[in-house]
This record gives sequence, structure tokens and C-alpha cells, in this order.
Amino acid sequence: MEPKKSEKANLENKKSMFIQVGLIVALLVCLGAMEWTSGQKKDSAFAGMTEEAIEEEQIPVTEETPPEEMPPPEVTVTDLFEIVEDDVVIDNEVKFEDDETSEDKVVEIYAPVLQAEEEEVEEEIFVIVEDMPKFRGGDINKFREWVQKRVRYPELAAENGIQGRVFITFVVETNGNVSNVTISRSVDQLLDEAAKEAVMASPKWEPGMQRGRPVRVRYSIPIIFQLQ
Repeated sequence: MEPKKSEKANLENKKSMFIQVGLIVALLVCLGAMEWTSGQKKDSAFAGMTEEAIEEEQIPVTEETPPEEMPPPEVTVTDLFEIVEDDVVIDNEVKFEDDETSEDKVVEIYAPVLQAEEEEVEEEIFVIVEDMPKFRGGDINKFREWVQKRVRYPELAAENGIQGRVFITFVVETNGNVSNVTISRSVDQLLDEAAKEAVMASPKWEPGMQRGRPVRVRYSIPIIFQLQ
């Protein structure tokens, strides 16, 4: 028969265990309290820092006032043009004839032919031709005699004793007129003008002929001015 242990003896044996459990619980409570208080402090510290940081970051914004826009200058346009009412109605419709056209139809286009302007070519002047010009039925000597009788001696030249032989060149045209009267050898201006005036007063000649057609012929004759 096993001896029975009393309840007091069992409690004594479990006393140390209860003490250990109590210490553990107390430590856990202390640790929990410490963690909770440190968390409170950290949150309050961070909260303070964020509020200060936010307050420092708040920079006052200054609104810039835009410059006042000056109104554009008034431009006065003068009425330079007069508006004219035009009652003419322009018909913009293009009317086509109802002609039947086909690819085989030939359209004739007439281009205007530009005629070249005939350039005036100066006819050749001859000195000797088949039939020389005739003055009143005679030759150049008869014309020279006519000029000598007709020429007028300038009084001023006569008073100053001016005399000599003036050579005159001229052309008998195809119509018989005398042209291109020039002084080929001069003596004095007074005598030159007198000789030239006498030749230019010549009547018509019979034109010279070359191969059956009239041509221009040049002559040169002397006119003598001699005091008696």
C-alpha cells in the first residue's frame, strides 16, 4: 500500500513553478508597456517634425500683376477710292455648240504668216553706166555751162578779191532729180555756198540706164569763180 502525499506537500513542490511563471508574466507586461510608451513618443516626435516641416515648406506665393495693355492707336483710313456701282451683269456660263466631235475629225489651224518688213536698201550709185544721164538732151558739159551762167558771184567775195575753182559732187537719181550735193574741194565759204545753190536749182535730168532700168549716177564738176 503506497503512502498518500498530502495536498500541502504538492503545493510546496509547485511553488517554484508558480514564481517562475509570475516573473515571466511580469516581464512580458513590462516589455509591452515599454514598447507602447516608446511608440507613443516616436509618433509624437514624428508628428511634430512633419508639422514643422510642413510649416517651413509653406512659401507665400506672390501673384504677378500683368502689365496694362495699351490700346492700339486708331488708324484713320481716308477714302482714296470711290466706289462705283456697277450694274453690268457678267454671264459666266460658257456655251458650247452641240457639234458632234469625233477622234477622226481634223481641225485645221491657220497660223498667221508674218511678213518681214522690207528693209530699205540704198540703191547702188554708179559713176559710168551704159546710158549716162542727159541734161536737156546733152551731157555733163552742157549742165556745167548751165551752172556757170546761173551762178551768182558773191559781192563780198568780189570786194575782197576772192576767186578760185570749187568742185561740186552730186547724184542724178532714178527719177531725174539732183541730190546729195556736197563740196568736194572748197575755196571759200562764200564761193562754196554760191556754187552749191546753183547746182541744187537744176531742173530734172533724164536718168541713167543700166541693163534697161534706171540707176543712180554720181557726177563731180568744177565751178570757176574768176574776177574780170
